[in-house]
Amino acid sequence: MSRPCKCRRVTAMPGVTYFKPAGIPLRSLEEIHLSVEEAEAIHLKDLEGLEQEEAAEIMNISRSTFQRVLSSARKKIADALLNGKALRIAGGNYELATISKNISTTVPMEQDESPALRKNMAEGSKLKIAVITEDGKTISKHFGRAPYYMIVTIENGNNRK
Repeated sequence: MSRPCKCRRVTAMPGVTYFKPAGIPLRSLEEIHLSVEEAEAIHLKDLEGLEQEEAAEIMNISRSTFQRVLSSARKKIADALLNGKALRIAGGNYELATISKNISTTVPMEQDESPALRKNMAEGSKLKIAVITEDGKTISKHFGRAPYYMIVTIENGNNRK
């Protein structure tokens, strides 16, 4: 029995999800599928310039898994660019992380959920989170060593202590 796949954390959905070569009708193009987590790996490593260790931590995966995701994404993008194929960004095994003033929460996202459903989940939700802190202002990186915790309530994307 194989180990269940761990959701990869994605900080934001891509604004543009489809690319195709100019001047070629869509019906005559082969399509390459790039998952949302592959697009996030490209974003963190190549666009933001993060080290693999940092990017893997943000995505909540190991460095070796991050390397595999990144390599797969780069190969697909190269294939689409060099061979004149369309590139579609969609699906995958990920959870969407929303960030509000140093507070990070994750909302698992199914592959077939619509953007409107995601928006409604974020707008109508109220969430209480206990976070660890050393100074009462920032989240501590070391869970077991922090002397305090703080309760944060997130309502409609805004937080209050």
